[in-house]
Amino acid sequence: MIEKGRSQKLKRLLSVQRHIERMAENDLAETSRQRIEVNAAMDDVIVALGSMDPVHHAFSQNYADRFGRLTIKDQQLTGMQQIHEMRLTRERAKADRLEEGMKEALDAERREADDNAVYDVIDQQFATPASSKLQKP
Repeated sequence: MIEKGRSQKLKRLLSVQRHIERMAENDLAETSRQRIEVNAAMDDVIVALGSMDPVHHAFSQNYADRFGRLTIKDQQLTGMQQIHEMRLTRERAKADRLEEGMKEALDAERREADDNAVYDVIDQQFATPASSKLQKP
């Protein structure tokens, strides 16, 4: 019975850990999405800086400043993305270990149940009246 409780506890922990893993995946996906947006904005600024349109020449300093800010933001997002990737790897490894532990606990439960069934059959064989008559002589 204790082992069955252990496997159930591990199953609940596994469920929570997989949820944490999904949260880490979502954080990573959001950071990746933000990086894509920042890179697209950087590309737009580069196009504007390289444009021969006189309107863009008037704002070239603003574009250069914006590009600098976008570069810094991209570097920050890159760092965040690496952190999220490491977190995802760590959470996935925890979940995989919990899953292995749960499988081992379930196997132990099955073995114990099988052993108990065999012991019950043996006990029943020795508890029958026919077997008690055989033991008297």
